[in-house]
This record gives sequence, C-alpha cells and structure tokens, in this order.
Amino acid sequence: MAVQIPGVELEQCVVRTSDGYCLSVRCAGNEEGTPIIFLHGFPEFWYGWRKQIPYFARRGYRVVVPDQRGYNDSDKPQEVFEYRLVQLGEDVAAIIRQLGLGQCAVVGHDWGAMAAWIAAIRHPSLIAKLVILNVPHPQAFLKTVLTNPMQFLKSWYIYFFQIPVLPAWLLLWDGGDMFARAMQATANPGSFTTEDLEAYKAAWQKEGALNTMIHWYRAAVRYPELPQPDDVIVPTLILWGKNDRFLEASMAEESLKYCRNGQLEYFPHATHWLQHDEPDAVNAAMERFISG
Repeated sequence: MAVQIPGVELEQCVVRTSDGYCLSVRCAGNEEGTPIIFLHGFPEFWYGWRKQIPYFARRGYRVVVPDQRGYNDSDKPQEVFEYRLVQLGEDVAAIIRQLGLGQCAVVGHDWGAMAAWIAAIRHPSLIAKLVILNVPHPQAFLKTVLTNPMQFLKSWYIYFFQIPVLPAWLLLWDGGDMFARAMQATANPGSFTTEDLEAYKAAWQKEGALNTMIHWYRAAVRYPELPQPDDVIVPTLILWGKNDRFLEASMAEESLKYCRNGQLEYFPHATHWLQHDEPDAVNAAMERFISG
C-alpha cells in the first residue's frame, strides 16, 4: 500500500551507507530550512513520524525521515553483525553527509533514539541538537537492566528475540493482526488508528522485513560494543512518557549523567509511544529546543 500524509508533499531519495547498503529516505518542507532528521524505532518505519512531519514542514524546516536498515523500503542485510550499534550510528552520519544537511537536529524514538545517541557520541560535529524520546543512553540501559529486577523483567522480549526465525514467524502468522493490536494496546486510546495499523502490517509483510527488524535486538546482545568515551557533548533534550510499559522512567534521569548539556521533560500520562500519544505537546517541546 502507498502511504501518504495528507497535505504534505514527500520526496523520496536513496542514501548509501558506509557498508554499501541503500536507505530509503523521505523529505518534506523547505529545502533551505533548518534540517531535522527523524529516526523511527521498532516496529515502525518512516510513517511513525506522521504527526511530526506536517508540523515541522509547514513551519519551514527541512524534514528528513528515513526507513532505517532492515525496515520497509530500505535494504535488509541478512547478517546480524550488520546491525551492531556502531553501524547504526554511521547510517545517521551517512544521511547527514550525503544529503548535505550540514549541522542538523536529530530526533529519535525507541531504536531510532539509540541510533541517535550513538551518532551524537561518534559524530558531534554533524549534530547541532539531539532530541531523545523514551530510550535511555546505552550505558544507562546496560547499568539498569543489570541491577534493576523490574527492568530485567520488562526486557523479556529482548531475550525472546534472540531465537532465530521463530519470533518473526509468530508475529506474522495471522498477517500481523495480533502484533498490531498488542502495539495499539500499549499506547493511549486513539494513538494508533486502524489505518495506521494497516500501514504497519504492510511494512512488516515485505519480504524478510520483520526478521531483519528484529536483528537490531540480536546484534545489541551479540555485539554490545559501545563508543568510548561515551559522554554526549551535543545539547540534548530527553522527552519521556512515564507510562512506558517497556522501560523504567528512572533511566531518563540516569541518562542525563552522560550529557554535558542535557534537559529532561516528563509526560506523566504518555506511554512509550510518546509522539503518538501527545503530538501537540511533543512537537512544541521539540521546536522550542531546536529553535532556541
């Protein structure tokens, strides 16, 4: 199915990664405007920013929204090694350089936020502002999952995803209906419409996609290399929905310890799907920080 966002003209281009794969990238807004890259997480694709793209495009920003490796229209490397954290950060740098964005803002949610953290640590000269939604700094997550029994239990799906092939088969056995409903159930009512879920299911059913999406989790366990030093010198805003069923809110404050110039804003009634639950408040907070 062709996915569109009403009232927004989306251009599509291809960026080649440092290891030779192609990423599909959508762009909207003013070509001369301040560039913002939005990085989606699991199990979304570029459409996960449908409530942000029109807002920033209409305000004169250059909005850049890729499908990350393994997802939707981007290439889907088959080896788990090709999804290690360092490479995910390099993909972000490749987008910035090849599209000539200069110093830009980078916004990430879920796994997209992890890629954003890594990119900011490794390539601070490419990133003017960093906005993180509901994913901790990698060291904060590692520390918490090893010491906090509640977070260890909440991370059960990461251990399940280490099994080859089976997780993707189970999640797609009914065309993705149950998986889509489970995703909807962990968000606030109305955050995901039936139309949204159909778009996600179509992306998951592309050949091999769901298995390569899960490779992000496998690589994090098998190749847990983290950049050193791991402090973030880029000005950083962390936005966190406190009703996240997957991640302990304490990790947001723990993440600030790794930021030289960091801010944290909680959303008490939002879930892990923060930008879907409270788009107006999230968009305003991001714009204040990026433009400020």
